[in-house]
Amino acid sequence: MNNLKERVVVITGAGSGIGASLARQAAEQGARLALCDVNDAGLVDTKTACGNADVLTEHVDVSDRAAMNAFRDHVIERFGQVDLVINNAGVAHMQMLADASYEDFEWIMGINFWGVVYGTKAFLADLAERPEAALVNVSSVFGLVSVPSQGTYNASKFAVRGFTEALRIEMASSSVHVMCVHPGGIKTAIAHSARFYTDHRGHRNQEKLADNFKNKMARTTPDDAARKIYSDLAKNKGRCLIGTDAKLISLISRLMPVNYWRVLGKLT
Repeated sequence: MNNLKERVVVITGAGSGIGASLARQAAEQGARLALCDVNDAGLVDTKTACGNADVLTEHVDVSDRAAMNAFRDHVIERFGQVDLVINNAGVAHMQMLADASYEDFEWIMGINFWGVVYGTKAFLADLAERPEAALVNVSSVFGLVSVPSQGTYNASKFAVRGFTEALRIEMASSSVHVMCVHPGGIKTAIAHSARFYTDHRGHRNQEKLADNFKNKMARTTPDDAARKIYSDLAKNKGRCLIGTDAKLISLISRLMPVNYWRVLGKLT
Protein backbone atom coordinates (compact mmCIF):
# COMPACT_ATOMS: atom_id res chain seq x y z
CA MET A 1 0.00 0.00 0.00
CA ASN A 2 1.88 3.06 -1.22
CA ASN A 3 -0.91 5.62 -1.57
CA LEU A 4 -2.89 6.81 1.45
CA LYS A 5 -4.86 9.55 -0.27
CA GLU A 6 -8.53 9.21 0.72
CA ARG A 7 -7.76 5.97 2.55
CA VAL A 8 -9.27 5.46 5.99
CA VAL A 9 -6.46 4.79 8.47
CA VAL A 10 -7.11 3.55 12.01
CA ILE A 11 -4.32 4.06 14.56
CA THR A 12 -4.40 3.02 18.22
CA GLY A 13 -2.15 4.75 20.73
CA ALA A 14 -2.26 7.87 18.57
CA GLY A 15 -1.92 10.38 21.41
CA SER A 16 1.87 10.37 21.47
CA GLY A 17 5.06 8.81 20.16
CA ILE A 18 5.00 6.67 17.04
CA GLY A 19 1.20 6.75 16.88
CA ALA A 20 1.10 10.55 16.72
CA SER A 21 3.79 10.58 14.01
CA LEU A 22 1.94 7.93 12.02
CA ALA A 23 -1.23 10.00 12.19
CA ARG A 24 0.43 13.23 11.11
CA GLN A 25 2.30 11.62 8.21
CA ALA A 26 -0.87 9.87 7.01
CA ALA A 27 -2.72 13.20 7.15
CA GLU A 28 0.03 14.77 5.04
CA GLN A 29 -0.65 12.07 2.42
CA GLY A 30 -4.34 12.90 2.33
CA ALA A 31 -5.68 10.06 4.49
CA ARG A 32 -8.82 10.18 6.59
CA LEU A 33 -8.06 9.19 10.16
CA ALA A 34 -9.67 7.33 13.06
CA LEU A 35 -7.47 7.76 16.12
CA CYS A 36 -7.84 6.39 19.62
CA ASP A 37 -5.95 6.52 22.91
CA VAL A 38 -6.58 6.88 26.63
CA ASN A 39 -4.50 10.06 26.52
CA ASP A 40 -7.20 12.60 25.71
CA ALA A 41 -4.91 15.63 25.77
CA GLY A 42 -2.48 13.84 23.47
CA LEU A 43 -5.29 13.04 21.04
CA VAL A 44 -6.23 16.71 20.88
CA ASP A 45 -2.62 17.61 20.08
CA THR A 46 -2.41 14.91 17.42
CA LYS A 47 -5.65 16.02 15.78
CA THR A 48 -4.38 19.61 15.73
CA ALA A 49 -1.11 18.45 14.15
CA CYS A 50 -3.13 16.74 11.40
CA GLY A 51 -4.30 20.12 10.12
CA ASN A 52 -7.32 20.02 7.84
CA ALA A 53 -7.49 16.23 7.60
CA ASP A 54 -10.79 14.48 8.30
CA VAL A 55 -10.12 13.06 11.78
CA LEU A 56 -12.23 11.06 14.22
CA THR A 57 -10.78 10.79 17.74
CA GLU A 58 -12.07 8.63 20.56
CA HIS A 59 -11.04 7.69 24.08
CA VAL A 60 -10.55 3.91 23.90
CA ASP A 61 -8.90 1.44 26.24
CA VAL A 62 -7.61 -1.15 23.77
CA SER A 63 -7.65 -3.85 26.46
CA ASP A 64 -11.47 -3.52 26.58
CA ARG A 65 -12.97 -5.71 23.83
CA ALA A 66 -16.37 -4.03 23.96
CA ALA A 67 -14.75 -0.60 23.68
CA MET A 68 -12.73 -1.68 20.65
CA ASN A 69 -15.81 -3.14 18.96
CA ALA A 70 -17.73 0.07 19.66
CA PHE A 71 -14.85 2.09 18.20
CA ARG A 72 -15.03 -0.04 15.06
CA ASP A 73 -18.76 0.68 14.76
CA HIS A 74 -18.15 4.41 15.12
CA VAL A 75 -15.42 4.32 12.46
CA ILE A 76 -17.69 2.55 9.97
CA GLU A 77 -20.58 4.92 10.77
CA ARG A 78 -18.31 7.91 10.13
CA PHE A 79 -16.30 6.74 7.11
CA GLY A 80 -18.09 3.68 5.71
CA GLN A 81 -14.84 1.76 5.21
CA VAL A 82 -11.41 0.93 6.64
CA ASP A 83 -8.27 0.54 4.53
CA LEU A 84 -5.41 0.40 7.02
CA VAL A 85 -5.33 -0.53 10.71
CA ILE A 86 -2.21 0.06 12.80
CA ASN A 87 -2.35 -1.55 16.25
CA ASN A 88 0.30 0.60 17.88
CA ALA A 89 -0.81 1.12 21.50
CA GLY A 90 1.57 -0.35 24.05
CA VAL A 91 3.02 -0.09 27.54
CA ALA A 92 6.22 -1.26 29.22
CA HIS A 93 7.05 -3.09 32.45
CA MET A 94 10.37 -3.78 34.14
CA GLN A 95 10.64 -6.41 36.87
CA MET A 96 12.35 -9.72 37.38
CA LEU A 97 9.90 -12.53 36.69
CA ALA A 98 10.22 -14.07 40.16
CA ASP A 99 8.96 -10.80 41.62
CA ALA A 100 6.47 -9.77 38.90
CA SER A 101 2.89 -9.62 40.13
CA TYR A 102 0.03 -11.35 38.39
CA GLU A 103 -1.69 -7.97 38.15
CA ASP A 104 1.22 -6.54 36.19
CA PHE A 105 1.18 -9.57 33.87
CA GLU A 106 -2.53 -9.02 33.24
CA TRP A 107 -2.04 -5.27 32.71
CA ILE A 108 0.70 -5.56 30.11
CA MET A 109 -0.85 -8.51 28.27
CA GLY A 110 -4.22 -6.76 28.23
CA ILE A 111 -2.83 -3.74 26.38
CA ASN A 112 0.10 -5.11 24.39
CA PHE A 113 -1.34 -8.45 23.30
CA TRP A 114 -5.11 -8.43 23.75
CA GLY A 115 -5.24 -4.87 22.44
CA VAL A 116 -3.71 -6.14 19.20
CA VAL A 117 -6.06 -9.10 19.08
CA TYR A 118 -9.13 -6.94 19.70
CA GLY A 119 -8.02 -4.34 17.16
CA THR A 120 -7.36 -7.03 14.57
CA LYS A 121 -10.58 -8.96 15.12
CA ALA A 122 -12.70 -5.81 15.24
CA PHE A 123 -11.56 -4.55 11.82
CA LEU A 124 -10.37 -7.62 9.89
CA ALA A 125 -13.68 -8.34 8.11
CA ASP A 126 -13.96 -4.68 7.07
CA LEU A 127 -10.40 -4.71 5.71
CA ALA A 128 -11.12 -7.88 3.74
CA GLU A 129 -13.95 -6.11 1.90
CA ARG A 130 -11.54 -3.58 0.38
CA PRO A 131 -9.72 -4.26 -2.92
CA GLU A 132 -6.44 -3.38 -1.18
CA ALA A 133 -5.97 -3.15 2.57
CA ALA A 134 -3.33 -3.61 5.25
CA LEU A 135 -3.03 -4.51 8.91
CA VAL A 136 0.07 -3.47 10.87
CA ASN A 137 0.77 -4.77 14.37
CA VAL A 138 3.58 -3.25 16.43
CA SER A 139 5.74 -5.73 18.32
CA SER A 140 9.29 -4.83 19.40
CA VAL A 141 12.90 -5.98 19.16
CA PHE A 142 11.96 -7.63 22.45
CA GLY A 143 9.64 -9.76 20.35
CA LEU A 144 12.83 -11.12 18.73
CA VAL A 145 15.05 -11.57 21.79
CA SER A 146 14.45 -11.85 25.52
CA VAL A 147 16.10 -9.62 28.11
CA PRO A 148 16.32 -10.01 31.90
CA SER A 149 13.82 -7.83 33.78
CA GLN A 150 11.72 -7.58 30.58
CA GLY A 151 10.07 -11.00 30.77
CA THR A 152 6.48 -9.73 30.90
CA TYR A 153 7.14 -7.31 28.03
CA ASN A 154 8.91 -10.08 26.11
CA ALA A 155 5.91 -12.36 26.61
CA SER A 156 3.51 -9.74 25.25
CA LYS A 157 5.65 -8.80 22.25
CA PHE A 158 6.56 -12.39 21.31
CA ALA A 159 2.82 -13.07 21.42
CA VAL A 160 2.14 -10.17 19.05
CA ARG A 161 4.82 -11.49 16.69
CA GLY A 162 3.44 -15.04 16.66
CA PHE A 163 -0.14 -13.86 16.23
CA THR A 164 0.77 -11.50 13.40
CA GLU A 165 2.99 -13.91 11.51
CA ALA A 166 0.30 -16.60 11.65
CA LEU A 167 -2.28 -14.10 10.42
CA ARG A 168 0.00 -13.00 7.57
CA ILE A 169 0.17 -16.60 6.33
CA GLU A 170 -3.58 -17.06 6.68
CA MET A 171 -4.35 -13.84 4.79
CA ALA A 172 -1.79 -14.38 2.04
CA SER A 173 -4.40 -15.08 -0.64
CA SER A 174 -6.65 -12.19 0.44
CA SER A 175 -6.55 -8.47 -0.29
CA VAL A 176 -5.19 -7.77 3.20
CA HIS A 177 -1.45 -7.40 3.63
CA VAL A 178 -0.22 -8.07 7.18
CA MET A 179 3.02 -6.62 8.59
CA CYS A 180 4.69 -6.98 11.98
CA VAL A 181 6.81 -4.07 13.22
CA HIS A 182 9.85 -4.48 15.48
CA PRO A 183 11.10 -1.09 16.69
CA GLY A 184 14.40 -0.76 18.49
CA GLY A 185 14.82 2.07 20.98
CA ILE A 186 12.46 4.93 20.08
CA LYS A 187 12.58 8.36 21.73
CA THR A 188 9.06 8.31 23.16
CA ALA A 189 7.54 8.72 26.61
CA ILE A 190 6.72 5.01 26.98
CA ALA A 191 9.39 4.51 29.62
CA HIS A 192 7.99 7.32 31.77
CA SER A 193 4.47 5.89 31.62
CA ALA A 194 5.74 2.36 32.28
CA ARG A 195 5.74 0.29 35.42
CA PHE A 196 9.47 0.12 36.09
CA TYR A 197 10.37 -1.54 39.39
CA THR A 198 13.73 -3.31 39.44
CA ASP A 199 16.14 -3.97 36.59
CA HIS A 200 18.45 -7.00 36.37
CA ARG A 201 21.21 -5.06 38.16
CA GLY A 202 18.96 -4.34 41.13
CA HIS A 203 18.38 -0.66 40.32
CA ARG A 204 15.05 0.65 41.59
CA ASN A 205 14.83 4.35 40.69
CA GLN A 206 12.03 4.40 38.10
CA GLU A 207 12.70 7.95 36.91
CA LYS A 208 16.39 7.18 36.44
CA LEU A 209 15.65 3.90 34.69
CA ALA A 210 13.25 5.68 32.34
CA ASP A 211 15.75 8.46 31.64
CA ASN A 212 18.52 5.94 30.97
CA PHE A 213 16.32 4.11 28.48
CA LYS A 214 15.24 7.24 26.63
CA ASN A 215 18.66 8.93 26.59
CA LYS A 216 21.00 5.97 26.14
CA MET A 217 19.05 3.17 24.43
CA ALA A 218 16.47 5.10 22.39
CA ARG A 219 18.22 6.14 19.17
CA THR A 220 15.37 6.64 16.68
CA THR A 221 12.80 9.45 16.59
CA PRO A 222 9.07 8.68 16.32
CA ASP A 223 8.98 10.52 12.98
CA ASP A 224 11.73 8.32 11.56
CA ALA A 225 9.95 5.23 12.90
CA ALA A 226 6.68 6.24 11.25
CA ARG A 227 8.42 6.92 7.94
CA LYS A 228 10.04 3.48 8.07
CA ILE A 229 6.69 1.81 8.74
CA TYR A 230 5.02 3.49 5.77
CA SER A 231 8.06 2.84 3.55
CA ASP A 232 8.10 -0.88 4.33
CA LEU A 233 4.33 -1.08 3.99
CA ALA A 234 4.61 0.40 0.49
CA LYS A 235 7.07 -2.41 -0.33
CA ASN A 236 4.66 -5.05 1.06
CA LYS A 237 7.21 -6.24 3.59
CA GLY A 238 6.05 -8.75 6.17
CA ARG A 239 8.52 -7.61 8.84
CA CYS A 240 9.64 -4.06 9.56
CA LEU A 241 12.81 -3.52 11.61
CA ILE A 242 13.20 0.04 12.87
CA GLY A 243 16.64 1.38 13.73
CA THR A 244 20.17 0.08 13.38
CA ASP A 245 19.83 -1.45 16.85
CA ALA A 246 16.85 -3.52 15.69
CA LYS A 247 18.76 -4.73 12.64
CA LEU A 248 21.78 -5.64 14.78
CA ILE A 249 19.65 -7.46 17.36
CA SER A 250 17.84 -9.37 14.63
CA LEU A 251 21.18 -10.43 13.12
CA ILE A 252 22.65 -11.53 16.45
CA SER A 253 19.52 -13.50 17.32
CA ARG A 254 19.75 -15.37 14.02
CA LEU A 255 23.47 -16.06 14.39
CA MET A 256 23.19 -17.05 18.08
CA PRO A 257 19.58 -18.18 18.59
CA VAL A 258 20.26 -19.60 22.07
CA ASN A 259 23.23 -17.61 23.38
CA TYR A 260 22.54 -14.13 22.00
CA TRP A 261 22.53 -12.61 25.50
CA ARG A 262 26.27 -13.26 25.79
CA VAL A 263 26.73 -10.56 23.15
CA LEU A 264 23.71 -8.35 23.85
CA GLY A 265 24.45 -8.25 27.57
CA LYS A 266 27.85 -6.73 26.88
CA LEU A 267 26.49 -4.28 24.34
CA THR A 268 23.81 -2.99 26.69
